[in-house]
Order: sequence, then structure tokens, then C-alpha cells
Amino acid sequence: MPVAVALTTTAALLLTACGGEDANSKGDDAIAGADTSGSETTASPTADTSGTAQRPKITLPGDVKNVFEQWKTGDPAKDALLEDVTQRINATDAAIVAADPESEALPFYYKDEALAEAAQWVQRYVDDGKSITGTVRFYNPDLVMVDKDTAALAYCADETKAADKDRKTGKADEIAVNNDSYVAYNTRVQKDQNGIWQTTSLLSERGNAKCVA
Repeated sequence: MPVAVALTTTAALLLTACGGEDANSKGDDAIAGADTSGSETTASPTADTSGTAQRPKITLPGDVKNVFEQWKTGDPAKDALLEDVTQRINATDAAIVAADPESEALPFYYKDEALAEAAQWVQRYVDDGKSITGTVRFYNPDLVMVDKDTAALAYCADETKAADKDRKTGKADEIAVNNDSYVAYNTRVQKDQNGIWQTTSLLSERGNAKCVA
């Protein structure tokens, strides 16, 4: 979908295990991330503490990693937005790992319909007795600033090295690598009164040609 779609649609949030997609947990569904400067970098376990608001601490286990490619623009305002998006992704993953749909980090980085859908997505993992493991690569960010407080961000995710896992046994689901392992995201983000960029709409499409390796 073109980036413009993210600015006008109010369709339901579609997460993919840590980022989001269909209603059932899948072995090829997985996690989400942090920062790079044009090369691969693993996610920082804690949120950026810059800005006017005290950001919640976000910790991911060693087996859950997010890698972001070319996630820096050199523009301080845009980079602050991208950092909040990465922390939103980390917050979702951390909530899944902790089996905590009421995590304080979710309403910090999500808002409106996206917040409700994110909590529901985490709750589904809890109900299914599932968690997540592995590495997700995020790439091809395409950011459009609508105004100083509103933006649209499209990006891709490679989930070929990530999977759901059984919460009790710790055994990872088998990964079926195919075109659906690559996900295209369109998001709408808005800055709140504390300067935090919150995701208000998140749409995803598996197997989108622009993301398939």
C-alpha cells in the first residue's frame, strides 16, 4: 500500500507477533525494534530518555532481537520520531514476553484504536500460551511528514529468523520461510503534548512485493 493510505485509513491494527498480523499466532510471525546508522544494529534494551516525558524502561530477553537498517535520517526531528516508533515496537515485544497486555509502555507509545488492538494482540499470545524468539530485521523506512505533529511511516520487516515459542516448554515453532515471512507496514503517528510520537494506526500486509527479498 502507498504511504498515503496510512494517513486516511482507520482500518483495524494488524500486528505480526511483535509487530502484528493475523488473528492466530504463526511460526513465521515475530518481534520488533531499535536503531542503526545505515548498517545493522541490534535493538537497545532500554528506551531513549530524551524529550520532555519520562519514558518507560523496556527490556527484551537475549533471544529476542530487533535489527534496524538505515533507520537514521540525519534530521533530529525525524530521528526522534523513528526512535519512538522503535520503542513502540520494543514495547509490544516486551509485553508479549512478559504476558502483560496492561503494560504501561503500550499506552505510552500507542493511542486510540491502535492501543486497543495492541493490547488485544498481546492478550491473544497470553491466551495461546505463546511467546516469541529470534530476530526481526526492519528496513526500507519511508517517512512522510504531514505537519509538525503528524506523519506517515511505511517500512518492511523480515521475519525469516523469528518465531513464536511455547511459553511453558520454550520450544520455538518451526519456521516456514516464504513470501509471507516479509511484511509491509503502514503507520500513522502523532506527537502528543509531551512530545512523544504515538502510533494511532498500524496496517500490515504479508508478502508485499516491495518487501520480499
